[in-house]
Amino acid sequence: MRKIFYRIVFIFIFTVQLVSAQKPIKPNAVGIYNQIQKLNFLGSVLYIAAHPDDENTRLISYLSNEKMARTGYLSLTRGDGGQNLIGPQLSEQLGAIRTQELLEARKIDGGEQFFTRANDFGYSKNPVETLQIWDQNEVLSDVIWTIRKFQPDVIINRFDHRSPGTTHGHHTASALLSLESFDLAYDVTAFPSQLTLVKPWQPKRQFFNTSWWFYGSKEKFDTADKTNLSTLQIGVFYPLLGKSNQEIAALSRSCHQSQGFGSSGSRGEETEYLEFLKGIPLNDKSNIFEGIDTTWNRLKGGATIRLLLEKVQQQFDFKNPSASIPDLAKAYSMVQLLEDEHWKTIKSEEMKKIIADCSGLYLEAVTENQTATPNSTIKVKIEAINRSPIIMQLESITSLPEQKKILKNIDLKNNISQNITLEIQLPDTLEYTNPYWLNKKGTIGMYRVDNQMNIGIPDVIREVRVIFMLIINGISIPFERNIIYKFNDPTKGEIYNQLDIVPEITTSIIDKVTIFNTYKSKTIGVKIKAGKDAENGVIKLDISKNWKIIPSEITFALSKKGEEQILYFEVFPPKNADEILVQCLAIMKNKTFDKEQININYDHISKQQILRTSEAKFIKLDIKTGSEKIVYIMGAGDEVPKSLMQMGYEVSILKPEEISKEKLLDFDVVITGIRAYNIVKALVFKQDILFDFVKEGKTMLVQYNTTDELVTKNIAPFSLKISKDRVTEENAEIRFLEPQHPVLNNPNKITSKDFYGWKQEQGLNYPSEWDAAFTPILSSNDKGETAKKGALLIAKYGKGHYIYTGLSFFRELPEGVSGAFRLMANIISIK
Repeated sequence: MRKIFYRIVFIFIFTVQLVSAQKPIKPNAVGIYNQIQKLNFLGSVLYIAAHPDDENTRLISYLSNEKMARTGYLSLTRGDGGQNLIGPQLSEQLGAIRTQELLEARKIDGGEQFFTRANDFGYSKNPVETLQIWDQNEVLSDVIWTIRKFQPDVIINRFDHRSPGTTHGHHTASALLSLESFDLAYDVTAFPSQLTLVKPWQPKRQFFNTSWWFYGSKEKFDTADKTNLSTLQIGVFYPLLGKSNQEIAALSRSCHQSQGFGSSGSRGEETEYLEFLKGIPLNDKSNIFEGIDTTWNRLKGGATIRLLLEKVQQQFDFKNPSASIPDLAKAYSMVQLLEDEHWKTIKSEEMKKIIADCSGLYLEAVTENQTATPNSTIKVKIEAINRSPIIMQLESITSLPEQKKILKNIDLKNNISQNITLEIQLPDTLEYTNPYWLNKKGTIGMYRVDNQMNIGIPDVIREVRVIFMLIINGISIPFERNIIYKFNDPTKGEIYNQLDIVPEITTSIIDKVTIFNTYKSKTIGVKIKAGKDAENGVIKLDISKNWKIIPSEITFALSKKGEEQILYFEVFPPKNADEILVQCLAIMKNKTFDKEQININYDHISKQQILRTSEAKFIKLDIKTGSEKIVYIMGAGDEVPKSLMQMGYEVSILKPEEISKEKLLDFDVVITGIRAYNIVKALVFKQDILFDFVKEGKTMLVQYNTTDELVTKNIAPFSLKISKDRVTEENAEIRFLEPQHPVLNNPNKITSKDFYGWKQEQGLNYPSEWDAAFTPILSSNDKGETAKKGALLIAKYGKGHYIYTGLSFFRELPEGVSGAFRLMANIISIK
C-alpha cells in the first residue's frame, strides 16, 4: 500500500505578501531561516474541534511559529452543514469550499490540517443527538487514528466536554471524543486493525482551551479560580516578519470567506488559557512541553543530527542561503538512517523543502490542458533549474502512476534552465479527480472512506505526479511534484490549476428540480460536455414508467475536447402526484457514463472539481400558483429564484442600488434573500421605498437573518427581535396557531404532511419578540424545548403584508421538498 504523506508547510513567512491560492511559493531568506529553526524542534500539538473556523488561529500560530512545534488541527467535519456567504453552494459543495479555506488558513498560520469522516449534518443542540447521527464508534476510531498517526505530545480541545446543551452539539461531541481518545490511542485493544499501519501512541497531557466566553462574561472569568489554568502569552511580535502573532492569526482567520470571518489583526500582549484535563501535571504552567524531550535527543542517533543542524542555524547566511546546502544534504542523509519512521518522514520532507529553497531549485511539470481522461496520453513540459553554485545533477524523472523512469543525468548548472518534454500514458484504471470522501455514498452523519490510509487526509488525492531524482553533493534526494496546468490571465497574470482527470463525457440536467403543476409536458434541457476529442453516442433519461419522455434517446456528436451541447427532451407527467429521481446516462461504445462535473472556482482557494451522479428530481405536484410578478433581492447567496421560476413565476433579480418606487410599480411581491439585512448595506437607504411598496397593497417577504450586526435595526415596519431560536429536528411536529389564516388555506390547503421530508432543519434564527401587529402562524420545537412560534410571522401594513420567515426555504426548495413549494405559493399569493 502506497504511503501518502501530506504536510502543509508554513507559507506566510516565506512571502512578503499573500499570493493566489494556486501559485507556487517562492521563499525568501527570512522564510528559509524560520524553516531551519523548526528543524531542531521535535515536539507536536494537536488541536481538536468540530468545524472549519472553530480553531483558535492565534494559538495555532503561536505554537507553530513561536514555539516551533509541529501543530495540527483536527476538524471532525468539513463544515458541509453551514451557510455560504460567497455563493449558492451548500452541503458537500460547501464542504469542499470550507476544506480548501482551512488548507489556505494553515498555509498562513503554519499548522497542518486533518479531518474525520464525520459529516456536518447541520446544527445540533446536544452531543447525544450528534453522536447518534454520526457513527460514534467510527468517529472515535478516526480521532484515535489521527492521534496515532500524528503522534502529538499535547492535545488541546477547543470546547468543554462538561457543558452539553450550552453550545453546538458537534462542539461538545468533539471534546468528548477527544477526551476518550487520549487513553484509547495507546490501548492495543482499541481498534487493533489500525496497528498494522500505525503504532499505539500516548500523548503526555491534554488541555481545554478555555476563555471568558465559556464563563459567560469577562467579569465572571476575572473572578474565577484559575489555579488549574496554564497561561500562554501569545501576543508575540516577529521582527523578521514585521507582524504580530495576532496579525498572522487574523490573516489565517480571514481565509474563511464563505463564513464571513474576515478578521482585523491586533497587537500587544494577549493571554491564552489552558485548563489541564489529563496526563502529566505541570509545574511550570507557562510551558506545555515541560518534561518532554523536544530535541533530536528523543531519537536514537539524533544527537549528531542536532549538532549539525544547530551549526546550520548559527551559520545561516541571509545573503547566501545556498551556503547551508552541504550540511543540510549531509543531515538529510543522516536522517535516512533513523529507526523512527515517523520523525524520519517528517524531517526528510522538511529538509528537502529547505534544500530546494536555499538553492532556488525550481521543479515544475506542466501539461497543455487542465483536464485529461483515463487511457489518454498527455504532453508534459518539465522545467528544472538550480539557481545556486551548488553542484546538482538531475539523475532521472519518474512519472506516476505508470512508474515510468526516464534516465537523464543532466548537470543542473547555476541559473541554466533545463526544459524537457515528456509524453505520459495515463492508465485506463486511473480514478477521476474528486474529493475522495465523496466517491462513495455515505449516510447523513458519515462519509464513506474504505481505505484506512486515506482517512484524515485533508485534500483531494492526486495520482498523476512526477518524481525528480536529484544528486546534491553526492546524495540522492527525490522531489515529488503534482502535474499542473497554468495559463496567463490578462488581469491576474499567471494562473495555476491542478490537472483534473475527467470522464470522456459528462452530462448535466439543467434544472435540478422540475415542478409539473399541470398535466402539460415540459421541455427538459441536458447539457453534455466532451472530455476528449471526437465523442459520439446517445443520451437518455432513466425515467419511471408512469412518466412519458420523447424521444427515448438522442444521438450526439462532439468533435472537440471541452465542446458543450444542450439537448432537449419533452417530459409528460402522470395524472397523479408523483416524485422521482431521474438519472441522465450517456452511452458510448457500449460504455455508460453517469457523472455530472461541477467546477468551483473562487480566487481565495484552489479550483475544485466535484463529480456526482447526473440526476434531477421531477415532481408532479398538487399545487396552485398565482400570476404574481416577483422582485428578488439577493442576500448571501441562494437558489430560491430558480425554484420560484420552476413554479411558473416571473422573477426579476434587482440589485439593491436599483430599488426605486418606479422600478417596483409593475411587481406584486418583493423577496429578500437569506441574510440580506446582515450584508447588503444599500438596504439601509431603501427601507422607506420597500415599506411604501407594502403599504400600497403589495407583499414583502424577508427570509432569515442572523443575530450578527444588522445593516439597519428597522428591518420591519414594526418592532421585531431576531434571536438564535431554531428548530433543528426537521421532522419536529408542526402546530398551526392560526389554522384559518389565508396563508394556510389559499390557494393550497397546508397540512402537517407539507412538512414531511424537510432537509437538515425546519428553520433558524426565528424572532423571539415581535409587535402585536404580527400574527404567528406556526409553532414547533426540538425535543425537550419550549415551543418556538417565530418561524412565520405575518403583519398587515397599510393595504399589504409584511412577512418574516426563518423557515429554511433556501435549503428545502432546491432540494425539491413539495410542501415547501406549496407553502411558498401561499405566501406569495397572500391577499
